[in-house]
Amino acid sequence: MAKEDVQFCVNIDGPIAVYVQIENLVQFAIAAGKLNPGDTLPSVREMSETLKINPNTVTKAYRDLELMKLVHTRRGVGVTVSAEAPKLCRENARAMAKEHLIDATAECIASGLSAADVRKIVGQAIDSGANPYQVP
Repeated sequence: MAKEDVQFCVNIDGPIAVYVQIENLVQFAIAAGKLNPGDTLPSVREMSETLKINPNTVTKAYRDLELMKLVHTRRGVGVTVSAEAPKLCRENARAMAKEHLIDATAECIASGLSAADVRKIVGQAIDSGANPYQVP
């Protein structure tokens, strides 16, 4: 089973497709060492019930993660993290997060927020311990 410190949540009203949010959350958890090779992700049914979403959405995310070579699906075993996933995720997830942060910072500055305001907002986000896609 997935480690207990991994919390999955999605924002169904957000601009990012829910299946992509699931894919990203799994990649972030692997990159951060919260999910390791051999760890099992929640079943499709369990994940869909936890997130209150259609099981087909979870199935699509898991299928995409398998195509990315981040997980393996085996009948009777479930969806497990692949041996190569940590290296792939550290590179990809961190690059994606950096790109998002750069874009978000530029948007903040372009909208008139001062550099001090942006630093304060980032500091508050870090201190809050919020998960990605978590609705406040």
